[in-house]
Amino acid sequence: MTRLTAVEIAREVRSGELSSSAATDASLDTITHRDPELRAFVRVRDQARVDARALAARADLANLPLAGVPVAIKDNVAVAGLPETDGSRATSKEPRTSDHPVVSRLRAAGAIVVGMTAVPELCVFGSTDSPGSITRNPWNSTLTPGGSSGGSAAAVAAGMVPLAVGNDGMGSIRIPSAACGVFGVKPGRGVVPSELGVDSWFGMSENGPIATTVADAALMLSVMADRPELAVPGDVESLRVAVAVGSPTPLASVDDQWRATTERVAALLSGAGHRTFAAEIPYPKNLLPLVARWTAGAASDAAALDAGLLQPRTRRHTAIGRRLRRFVDPKQVSDLEETLSRFFENADVVITPSLARPPVPAVAWSEKSWLSNVVSNLRYAPFSALWNMAGWPAASVPVGLHLGSGTPMAVQIAAPPGSEAKILGLAARIEQLEGWTRVAPTT
Repeated sequence: MTRLTAVEIAREVRSGELSSSAATDASLDTITHRDPELRAFVRVRDQARVDARALAARADLANLPLAGVPVAIKDNVAVAGLPETDGSRATSKEPRTSDHPVVSRLRAAGAIVVGMTAVPELCVFGSTDSPGSITRNPWNSTLTPGGSSGGSAAAVAAGMVPLAVGNDGMGSIRIPSAACGVFGVKPGRGVVPSELGVDSWFGMSENGPIATTVADAALMLSVMADRPELAVPGDVESLRVAVAVGSPTPLASVDDQWRATTERVAALLSGAGHRTFAAEIPYPKNLLPLVARWTAGAASDAAALDAGLLQPRTRRHTAIGRRLRRFVDPKQVSDLEETLSRFFENADVVITPSLARPPVPAVAWSEKSWLSNVVSNLRYAPFSALWNMAGWPAASVPVGLHLGSGTPMAVQIAAPPGSEAKILGLAARIEQLEGWTRVAPTT
């Protein structure tokens, strides 16, 4: 039952072929079996069984798009009755009294919240661990599932849930989705309610879906965005697809297999009728505006916390952010959008590698220095942050396995504002042409 997609679960629950309790029990049983090794969850809701029974009595059950679908929520998104700890000992352990708007929409659509997933402290870093607990990649438990939505991606990839909420301020949906071989979407600014921390890292952070299929992610995104027209990926024909395999920074080189995978996907799309061409994205040479938002956004989130309870790497990060806040200027975003708009005069979408190389080891990164965390994250995941700064939509699509690490590879699709449907459609075409293993094999 845990191998059913979200679309299949909802259809069978609506028709009466499957009970919401059976779907929820299967998810919770799988969590019990698999999570002690992977540590994807920080809290599991026994109340989910009660919610599933209550769902069966809803008069509108036959019309619920996510009827009975188990879903996990990232630990920086409020769930009523549970603490929202953001991966930190410094945050409040008191249960939240209300749901985040995204959680409210998912519940209204019939989803069953089964638990909350692990994140690095304040969701700052590209690997997921906290003191005493290291979250592991279901494909290779010696490696990280990425971050900061590492717990959500690991939970989906391991078949514990078909859907999970992630959010993405510097790649935090796309990085773990790529590392774990699942499909993740960062919508454009304002498409889904963000309301993350103080100011969603100056508007860089967005909530989005993580799923094992494009159809599941599209359905979830349609609920999160309250836009039913996004529920089914549309057909896309004859797009102009720019292919940019070069690294965004001289500090990170692109692994040959990741480069070749992106080029292979481009060839598949060309054979399917799209016009592909090599391109160079105009990546900013000055990274100060981006780093200022990343660090100062976290500093705002930490301002009311006891700094003595923060990890040393986070204290350094937020201290830098307090100093760099003065370099945050809205004009930097408008200038970047103007530059990218010129690039997209000749392209409908761009594809890049999702990562530059396999994910880093699953170790206690929370005990390492701030600089070692930043350098390791930059070297393996340099492709995503540009689209957060711009506020434009982007997604990570699984394609193949790395011969060295045994972990999945992926391509990133990005496009101008309003292109969520186009990205979903192209991702669905890649899924049709290439396919992928939906759930990581167990050993």
